[in-house]
Amino acid sequence: MFSYNRTLMHRYFIYLSYDGSRYCGWQIQPNGLSVQAVLEDSLAVLLQLTTPVTGAGRTDAGVHARLMVAHFDAILSVDTFLLTQKLNRILPPDIAIFKIAEVRRDAHARYDALRRTYEYWMTPEKSPFNRQWVCRYYAPMDFDRMNEACKILMEYTDFTSFSKLHTDVKTNECQIYKAEWTERAGHLYVFTIQADRFLRNMVRAITGTLIEVGKGKLTYEGFRQVIEQKDRCAAGSSMPAQALYLTGIEYDNALFLSEKTEVG
Repeated sequence: MFSYNRTLMHRYFIYLSYDGSRYCGWQIQPNGLSVQAVLEDSLAVLLQLTTPVTGAGRTDAGVHARLMVAHFDAILSVDTFLLTQKLNRILPPDIAIFKIAEVRRDAHARYDALRRTYEYWMTPEKSPFNRQWVCRYYAPMDFDRMNEACKILMEYTDFTSFSKLHTDVKTNECQIYKAEWTERAGHLYVFTIQADRFLRNMVRAITGTLIEVGKGKLTYEGFRQVIEQKDRCAAGSSMPAQALYLTGIEYDNALFLSEKTEVG
């Protein structure tokens, strides 16, 4: 069988966003439509060659990305601007490409990511126009208390209590750099969390547990004990997927062959 010399290939980072409402998640699944599969199919059409893509992470079913990064290899150098335009013409309306940038051949969208940022959106108001993208809450919540509890997260690195059970990861250690709730226009409350890596279901589980603090059902010490127990059953419920967004991924500029343009 003919094989390509991968050391001669060109590697590219592709920056994209998507509405995850109708997808089973980023990663290809045997019984569902994934963002990765749609992107690979579109690249294969344009490059006339099967083109696997590797994402910077795995968003679950229904989760959105305002900024996802993936890498792919091409035998020949491509016009990144033209490929971006052509991809946007054939991709469905719920997936958009921001840009494509050539990187070093050893650059990796997942392993070279320095920091990732997620947001979880909540509102107390009913609206027929945002029900697919925001989580509505009903009981009053003390966001100041929730922000105090966020500071406790920064004291720990083992987040087993917020991880989905029976995953294949080697460690549950994560370094959280930022965690806070802010109010935006239109009574929108956003939980922003940034870390070097995230466990499966971690953000939604942390959010659900912080809400227990905000409702007065969990004390600061109780929140600390949840983390220290390293038991998923000790934490709060996982929040619905439709209000979670991957919003940022950071890399060292040295990975890029040309000057990196900021996206997002």
